[in-house]
Amino acid sequence: MEGLTPTQVASFQENGYLVLPNHLSAGEIESLLTETHQLLDTFPLESHPLTQFTTGDDAKDDKPHVGDDYFLTSGDKIRFFFEPDAFSSTPDPATGKPALLKPKQQAVNKIGHSLHSLSPPFRAVSLSERNAAIARSLGFKDPRVLQSMVICKQPGIGGAVPPHRDSEFLYTDPPSAVGWWFALQDAGPGNATLGMYKGSHRGRTGGAVKRRFVRKHNAEGGAIGTEFIENDGPGLPKGMEEREEEGQGPKEEDVEILEVKAGSLVLIHGNVLHKSDKNTSDRSRYAYTFHVIEGADGWKYDERNWLQPPENGEGFSKLYQ
Repeated sequence: MEGLTPTQVASFQENGYLVLPNHLSAGEIESLLTETHQLLDTFPLESHPLTQFTTGDDAKDDKPHVGDDYFLTSGDKIRFFFEPDAFSSTPDPATGKPALLKPKQQAVNKIGHSLHSLSPPFRAVSLSERNAAIARSLGFKDPRVLQSMVICKQPGIGGAVPPHRDSEFLYTDPPSAVGWWFALQDAGPGNATLGMYKGSHRGRTGGAVKRRFVRKHNAEGGAIGTEFIENDGPGLPKGMEEREEEGQGPKEEDVEILEVKAGSLVLIHGNVLHKSDKNTSDRSRYAYTFHVIEGADGWKYDERNWLQPPENGEGFSKLYQ
């Protein structure tokens, strides 16, 4: 199966992202949306710890970083994370827990983080020869799939995601992450679509990974949360050893707000700066995303990353079957 054309690879390398329209068929989109709604309808609310998703990345966000066990052990499971704005500001007197202000199906921020291995419809779309061909085009030797999730971006409450680089969260030495982002519904201005800082993955524009999102440990070595730390390893992928140039950094006025039709695939370089705004519209913006890292010799997945390989020792899912 053919991968990317040389022109597409060059565009990805130049801009840090690439939009591939009509990557998913109508049947594939329907299968993923049907599975998503089935998961949202059937997960038990009674036993859920009501984990809310926030990285604490926004300076105005006074909530702590996500860090409970439900989140940290989700790498090989299917779990559900709520929007902070979906809860009441005071606990329910009857339960002592925050009360949901919306039905659970309209309150979930995301479902993750191993849909690609545990859900047949998502597995079929993820671990495919089509995606393997794309990975080969991008130069991957032994690509591994991890952190697969549906981002729901619920109407009116779908939270903003501040500017970030994916390799900050899934760090390899040297960096290698690429995001596969599939629009399951149309995404555009006003509907919390992607905002891309074109060319911001390059070293001269400040694209090096300068911080890391890692597990935080107590004195006994147990994981008690997450935090951002300074990156002390390589900041750029192999072959991108550029010096940062003053005045070349990303500017807010240069952000490209993407118009992405359902079925499109957006490839996102792990070092490119990108964001999404809060969903202020009356339409949800479902997207499915997973990440690919290099698993070959010469690249090391960091043991401090928030997401760790399954405990069964099999490692992250191989894309080359």
